[in-house]
Amino acid sequence: MSPLRVGVLAYPGCFASEVFGVPDLLVMATHVAAARGSAEPAYETSVVSPRRRVTASGGSALDVSAIRPVDVLIVPGFELSPAVDLEATLAGLGPEVASIRAQAAAGTAVVSICVGAFLVAEAGLLGGREATTSWLFADRFAERYPDVCVRPESLVVTDRGVTTTAAFSAMYDFALQFIREHDGPHVARGTARIALVDDARSTQAPYVAREFLPAVGREFSLGVKRWLDQNLSARYDLAALAREFHVSTRTMLRRFGEEAGETPLAYLQRSRVRRATHLLESTDRTVTRIAADVGYRDPGAFSGVFARHTGRRPGEYRATFRRCRDPHGST
Repeated sequence: MSPLRVGVLAYPGCFASEVFGVPDLLVMATHVAAARGSAEPAYETSVVSPRRRVTASGGSALDVSAIRPVDVLIVPGFELSPAVDLEATLAGLGPEVASIRAQAAAGTAVVSICVGAFLVAEAGLLGGREATTSWLFADRFAERYPDVCVRPESLVVTDRGVTTTAAFSAMYDFALQFIREHDGPHVARGTARIALVDDARSTQAPYVAREFLPAVGREFSLGVKRWLDQNLSARYDLAALAREFHVSTRTMLRRFGEEAGETPLAYLQRSRVRRATHLLESTDRTVTRIAADVGYRDPGAFSGVFARHTGRRPGEYRATFRRCRDPHGST
């Protein structure tokens, strides 16, 4: 069989590590497959661009080839921060957007890494589809592309031939899934072990740091969130919460939902899980004690909620993310 042709679209300001991350893991997979008896390389990778010269984020000059037919086109992310003019950035990448659109029209499978999803959406490939991107910019993405069903908790989402991934290192989650589909689970598992990459992640929820998310126009919901955060261990009572903010329960649900995109209970559960992850990482408290600390009298119920949000049971999470501690117990 001919090798699968994988092209990575390089463009001005893209993250160089996201250009080479997936191809490098595919090289490792090829070696693992060869050790298991495969005689032929499974992948043929190239870095392509509609431009003759490309300088990546940080000033790294990239060697690129002209756009060519490939089986899979990977679109890396770019530097994005509150100081970056997203509109101007996307407007300046018209040739890349056109190339993505043309490749998709030719039947190429398109994959975005992190905020590369903005370019794929600009090409018109995500309308009516489910997608993910970096949790930090998921709200901004959803606001700009309201016809996309954004799943900000997901690491990798594939919908009708278009794949999007979460922030930065999720390129490895995609690559391992890709290797698993094309070379089988044994090669994927061996590649993960060699590269020291976690092959059991299922969500980016444990990594979300809410303090970095923008809060413009959300004063009411922010007040409610602060109150809930300060009363994590208290029993959830919607009527009491509404009285605290001098509104009806219906108004509480409506206003909080409009600003936060979820119910107060859903936020409280996430906040409790977030606090529990910190305690699991940094203390020796038992799971039962931690459950009580964050408002759950039933450890089984807590374990179920925790697993739904993080993809791991509390004990499994602690084993994976526990911080090293010195003899005096500091982290």
